[in-house]
This record gives sequence, structure tokens and C-alpha cells, in this order.
Amino acid sequence: MSALPKSSQDQFTAAGADDWHTRLMRDGYCIVPNLVSPKTVAALHDDLHDRLLQTPRCLGEFYGPRTKRFGSLLKRSVHAETLVRHPLILQLAERVLLPYCDNILLNLTQAVEIGPGAVEQPPHRDQDMWGGPKGEMEYLLNVIWPLTPFTAENGATVLWPRSNRRQTDYLLPRADAVTADMEPGSALLFLGSTLHAGGANTTDLPRAGIIVSYCLGWLRPFENQWLTYPPGVAKDFPPELARLIGYSIHRPNLGNYEGQCPTILLNGEPAEYLPATDALRPEQQAYLRQLRQVRS
Repeated sequence: MSALPKSSQDQFTAAGADDWHTRLMRDGYCIVPNLVSPKTVAALHDDLHDRLLQTPRCLGEFYGPRTKRFGSLLKRSVHAETLVRHPLILQLAERVLLPYCDNILLNLTQAVEIGPGAVEQPPHRDQDMWGGPKGEMEYLLNVIWPLTPFTAENGATVLWPRSNRRQTDYLLPRADAVTADMEPGSALLFLGSTLHAGGANTTDLPRAGIIVSYCLGWLRPFENQWLTYPPGVAKDFPPELARLIGYSIHRPNLGNYEGQCPTILLNGEPAEYLPATDALRPEQQAYLRQLRQVRS
């Protein structure tokens, strides 16, 4: 992982993380400046350059006909892991999501380029990709890393501050929105419950960025991580990254392979016959102990 700029070291103190978490939960978003070296971002942009050129524009009004998108960034650039596993980002993702799950998952990594002439995307909340009650929990945390400068003119992300507290409202006044102006090396974090949109690009140049998002460990991710990074690819990842993309069990027993943790697939061909093994939460284990005592 690339070394952090000296100016970012204070982001890893408990007080620094507390402050960013407070802003995130209060306003629904925050922008953390100078989080990684611009050189790292430039190297990532270089790795993705040819694919950005060759990828066709999106189809559909939501994605935008003047926008390009593609995923699988962990196998397209060695620098993507620096963003995905940034210590402060992971700490904040866990603070937001772990109250509602056993472990978090990588939801997607996606490069997005908004071309000249693109109109503003329809306002939306990313949590709406899943059914279930809204307002009772956070489903995901989004992080946008600019590859080029983000400005109000070239399509910087538009957000409605504190819209995470008004989750039934989608037609909030445009005048209430803010644009996430920022430079490469900084990061925009926002909740899945925050109303937002890709901005309009009124310039002659594209604006490019990376979206990395993290979701509750018991959800189906936006990007199918197990097809994107099958065992033959994931076996070369650090164990922490393999767990983050889904080679793990979410108690009780969710996401298993033949009753085993799917990490068994990263160590060569597993045995043909495997014992299904419990992976239970503490309260479930306590219930079983209590039940044994009642029955004895």
C-alpha cells in the first residue's frame, strides 16, 4: 500500500476518525482532503486510461448516455487496493455498518467518466438498490475518489446535505444541494441514505473518478464480487482483501461453500467430501447451551 502524505497522518487518530464520523452521520457526507498521494491517483488513472478510451458510453437515462463506467478495478490496477483498503476509510465504513452486521463487504469498485455535454443525473439514494425498511439502518457507505479535479462545471457529485434524515423526500430543492469540489488525493464519503447525483458537465473535457463502496455483510453486493474475482484471482489477494470481497462467512452460516468458509477455495482444490461446520453468533451458541441444559 502506498505511504500516506504526511499531512494525512492525523486522520488516523481516534479523535480524527471521531470527527469525520460525526460529520458523516450528521450531514450524510464529508470530504476528507489529502487522503492519498496524488501520484498514486495519477498512476491509477494511467492504468485505466486505455480502458476509459475504449469503453462504450452507457445505455439508459440513469447511467447517462455521455458517461462511461466499468468495474473490476482490483484486477485492472495494483493501485486500486490502496483506495479500497485505506485504513481511515475502512474504519469509517465499519463504524457506519457494523452496528447492523457481523462484517462488511466490498459493494463495488467502479471507474466513472462524465463526458462533455452530460446532463445532471436523476437524484437518488444508493440504498434503494435493496428492498427492506429504510431509515432503520445504513445499508452502505460510498467513497468517491477523483481522478481529475471535480468542479461544479465539469460534473462534480451533487449532494443534498442532511437528506439522510429525510429519506422519503426525493424532490428536494436544487438550491439546497452542494457540489463536491475536490482535487485528486481527496475523498468524498456519503451514506447510502444520502440523496445525490452525478453533476452536469458543461466543459470541453471529461471528469473522471473512482467509486468504491462498502455494504452490510449479509447483502448481495452491487458488483458480483465472486464472478469478478473468482478463486483463481482472489488467491493472490492479501487475506484481508479476500475477506472483504466475500471470501468469508457472515454468521450464521451465510455465504458458505459446502458448509465451510469459502477461503478454503483459495488454497488449492478442496477435498471432495467436507464436513459442514457451524458458524454461529454468540447469542445463538448461548441458546444452544441453554437448550442442552433444559433437555439434560
